[in-house]
Amino acid sequence: MADEHTPDPQHPFEPRFEPQPPTERQPDAKGSSREPNWERAALERIALAAINEQKAARRWKIFFRFAFLAVLILFIVKLFSASHQDLAAKGRHTALVSLDGEIAADTNANAKDIDRALRRAFADADSAGVVLHCNSPGGSPVQAGIINAEIRRLRAKYPAKPLYVVVGDMCASGGYYVAAAADKIYVDRASIVGSIGVLMDGFGFTGLMDKLGVQRRLHTSGANKGFFDPFSPETPAMDAHAQAMLDQIHQQFIDAVRQGRGKRLHETPDVFSGLFWTGEKSVELGLADGYGDTSYVARDVIKAPDIVDYTEKESIPDRLARKFGAAVGAGAVHALTLGGVNLR
Repeated sequence: MADEHTPDPQHPFEPRFEPQPPTERQPDAKGSSREPNWERAALERIALAAINEQKAARRWKIFFRFAFLAVLILFIVKLFSASHQDLAAKGRHTALVSLDGEIAADTNANAKDIDRALRRAFADADSAGVVLHCNSPGGSPVQAGIINAEIRRLRAKYPAKPLYVVVGDMCASGGYYVAAAADKIYVDRASIVGSIGVLMDGFGFTGLMDKLGVQRRLHTSGANKGFFDPFSPETPAMDAHAQAMLDQIHQQFIDAVRQGRGKRLHETPDVFSGLFWTGEKSVELGLADGYGDTSYVARDVIKAPDIVDYTEKESIPDRLARKFGAAVGAGAVHALTLGGVNLR
């Protein structure tokens, strides 16, 4: 048998080693083994981990988008169903209609919505009575007059179903024009009530234009077509005509209050002068009948403590338009020109 190691002729006493083929793993200086392409494998693992992390991030992003969409849909559904949210109540109850803010055709307190809510409240066989909660400084005499007339019509059509007005912070001018048609008016002692008068406001810029050297060029067809133009000087004829209109509308207001309050009203020279009073003083003057809030009237006067809200809710397009200031331009023009006739 041959020896495994052949001696080197130059060094006969030293064994000669033949080179061995490399193995798959070679021990390093610390005794550990590594694969030949360990750097590539490590990079692949890192890349795979990054890809998995990106996939997880995308999944979470999709989840949050769907969650936001679900919340948005629920919010829209709630807005659409808000106008009838309280009408599901059954049994004998007190019908509530709220009149809040300025009375005008382009506000929540417009005659169309208020009248529609009142008609639904009176027509419901389960409603024992109607409470009109009023918190308004006034507004359009036309809108207020329409609501006043509708209340009187509904009271005549449903004589067994009373309508009471409950005053919040304020029921003044056009607000009181509406309230005067009720069976009774209930106030808080600190409420503001009255202001039975009419005003017409606007601005005149003739002096400013003279200082700036601006000339107004207005052409009309009709001698009085340019009445109340804010860039033209006011004339005695304009003033007399405006005063005649205001006096006529004021008299309509007075007649409505007298018709609604009857002998309960204690007339004094100041009652129809445009002054306003606290709720406590309004009871003394006969402008109101007593003290109480909505719950008190429903519970102790109508004897139906369950309250169902029939108030018309603002539609989504109207609400969005109001939020984004769609009426800003109209308001600016209103401020710069004749403001119109108002009960406030």
